[in-house]
Amino acid sequence: MLATPGPLPPAGVEDQWAFEVKQDGQRAMVYLPGDGTILLRARSGTDITAAYPELLPLADALGARSAVLDGEIVALDEQGRSDFERLQQRMGLASSPAKAARMAARVPAHLMLFDVVHLDGRPVTGLPYAKRRELLAGLGLDGPAWSTPAAITGHGAQAWEMARDAGLEGLLAKKITGRYEPGMRSKSWIKIRFMRTADVVIGGWVPGRGRLTGLPGAVLVGERHDGLLHYAGSVGTGWSQAERTRLAELLHVAAIDTCPFADVPPVAGARWVLPRLVGEVGYATRTRAGRLRHPSWHRLRPDLAPDDIG
Repeated sequence: MLATPGPLPPAGVEDQWAFEVKQDGQRAMVYLPGDGTILLRARSGTDITAAYPELLPLADALGARSAVLDGEIVALDEQGRSDFERLQQRMGLASSPAKAARMAARVPAHLMLFDVVHLDGRPVTGLPYAKRRELLAGLGLDGPAWSTPAAITGHGAQAWEMARDAGLEGLLAKKITGRYEPGMRSKSWIKIRFMRTADVVIGGWVPGRGRLTGLPGAVLVGERHDGLLHYAGSVGTGWSQAERTRLAELLHVAAIDTCPFADVPPVAGARWVLPRLVGEVGYATRTRAGRLRHPSWHRLRPDLAPDDIG
């Protein structure tokens, strides 16, 4: 079951929703047949069990009871927040158990459990979210590498403020009467991101394809530090057709042959421009290298000069 992006439910109906912290990791279905074994499958269906050896002891946590659980595998930063960049070091190691074991010691993974879809030999997908969470909490699954984070019913505005102030990525609002809908992107689950904004300098662009031929498919943006333009990411969404056309005109006028960034971005087919156009973008978080994650174009900033950005 997948969440639909959307806004925070309005105050008048927020008591019909529960709120969970949005984790930034690898989604996993956890199969516990009750025989001392465990199977982890990624959203694609791939068996990823061997990539996370620290989660193997979870197989004994329920004893002879069987369950299928839904959760997110994360790697936590120093403040206890999920950090996808850290987790990427652990992903894709299912075919290398020895390397996975070494990495587990350096970058431990943690499984955040948030739903149960099968329990004691029967499906529970038809039960309302509130009942499923009650069943999940009753399993007492809190261990060295797994936990069942709390969900808050109602008080959405307060939950939003607390999560935002803590620097988290966002919230998930889940309708307390909602059923679990396998394979569906459901409006019973709403994904609410905290979008931050940044002023950036355009240093290049990548041509679009198909209906975007001749127009920018994405712009390459940066921020000035110590007199140099440092690459901050690629922005390819957020424009109207008219805005994209206008931007294309400005980019063609500003074309140059050399890369204006301190380090050439690893982007195939890039075209370079004089770093004089300033724009405002929204983004979710930053990587450790300062790159913008999930950026979206907001607007040009003709009121700002490139030297104002740093």
